[in-house]
Amino acid sequence: MTIDPRSHTPVYVQLADLLRQRIESGEFGPGTTLPSETRLTQEYGIGREAVRMATSLLRSEGLVSTVRGHGTHVRETPVRRPVEVPPGATVVARMPTGEERRSMQLDEGVPVLEVRHPEGTTEVLAGDQVKLTRPTG
Repeated sequence: MTIDPRSHTPVYVQLADLLRQRIESGEFGPGTTLPSETRLTQEYGIGREAVRMATSLLRSEGLVSTVRGHGTHVRETPVRRPVEVPPGATVVARMPTGEERRSMQLDEGVPVLEVRHPEGTTEVLAGDQVKLTRPTG
């Protein structure tokens, strides 16, 4: 796996693609710490800023989380609880506000789902913790 600096695809996108492949293949399983910025810059011959941008891209996709001083880890696959969307309700996906992100302890890049019920109430759910279902019958 190499990065082509002459490619039309930016090097940070190429690195993100390579790391994503390693995550999806299971080489970097849930909870695994990704190699350090220094190691990735040396391994792929790219700058530190490109490594940071690649990591940021993976965070925005919800694949990894970074804790200052502890590195970047592959996120555990969350267990999703089923939430039934009642007839007449609508669902809107959006990015959370800063307060919602803190109160719901959402990683960067994780959206919230607003379930707007016909009677006028709105329920805000963490997008990575629920599986929406429709009533059967």
